[in-house]
Amino acid sequence: MLRRIIAIAFALCASPAMAQDSVVFERALDAAIATFEAALPRLDADATDVDIAAYRDALTLQRFRSPRWGGTVTLDIDIREQAEGSCGRFAAFVVLPPENGVVRLVLCPQFFTPGADALRELTILHEMVHVVAGTDECQAMAFAARIEAAARGTFTPVDAYWQASGCAQSAYRLP
Repeated sequence: MLRRIIAIAFALCASPAMAQDSVVFERALDAAIATFEAALPRLDADATDVDIAAYRDALTLQRFRSPRWGGTVTLDIDIREQAEGSCGRFAAFVVLPPENGVVRLVLCPQFFTPGADALRELTILHEMVHVVAGTDECQAMAFAARIEAAARGTFTPVDAYWQASGCAQSAYRLP
């Protein structure tokens, strides 16, 4: 409920494009939460070293207790209008480590590409691993794929990204 109130307040104060982006983000976040909740009974944290309770709280409440980061952490969503800096290369990224108990999830213009609903959902599932567990790309891809597989019986193919990131040599495996 609090998240909805914040989103509505943001939409009222923001430019029309930013308000529309906020709505797109909320839809993607809702889809990611639904997929995670469907997967939850079948998830095994041991396979990816992700604190599932912290992940769930980060995803649903944007606030979580973190042994990794040493206390309570709040998630700040930062929607960028310009594709510059890291936003020139990524659809989204997380600024780590947290500063003053806040970790920032940056959503770039590419995140809002029309017709990319499934990719937005996967991006949120992936980036939330970084929020909770750190910067390991292989860990984030493996856990997001596990969520999708546990919820749907299949996961988004990430073979090219998996290879480019050197994940075949990592401790993580795709489902």
